[in-house]
Amino acid sequence: MSTGTTFEARIARAFAMDDETWARHANPWSVYTRFTALPLLLLALWSHAWFGWGALVPIMLACAWIWFNPRIFARPRSTDSWAARATFGERLWLDRKRRVVPRRHRGLPVLLGGLAGLGFVIAIWAALANALWPTLFGLLLSAAAKLWFCDRMVWLYEDMAAQDPRLKDWVR
Repeated sequence: MSTGTTFEARIARAFAMDDETWARHANPWSVYTRFTALPLLLLALWSHAWFGWGALVPIMLACAWIWFNPRIFARPRSTDSWAARATFGERLWLDRKRRVVPRRHRGLPVLLGGLAGLGFVIAIWAALANALWPTLFGLLLSAAAKLWFCDRMVWLYEDMAAQDPRLKDWVR
């Protein structure tokens, strides 16, 4: 395996996702409320039509929510949940340059990440253009791809934990 880092790992590093932050993000409240981030950002971007430069305030608030979401919830009492396993799988996926990811898990997450990114770009562009249907299309594409990605991460974690007993200890 290569010793470099993945694009996604660089994004996580830019968001300062350290071990403590990941542990807090394993809280289902963090995972599920994270899905509000893009709609809030889109609404904030859309608001430039109403507030002009004043839209910077809701945009900054939406960005603050994106930053603080994985930090504001406590570590979960139990990590035996779909949401926690999704974060475990995502951590393994981000580290795929140094860990061997089973072959069957290598393709679809890349495709889903690309679709989520494409939906994100479409939604951002459309919100700035105040185009309702393309905004909703981009939002739905991004959210559906991310949700499917999360489900794949659960499967990735479970497969890798079956091969490496140390990973089973992540669930408590």
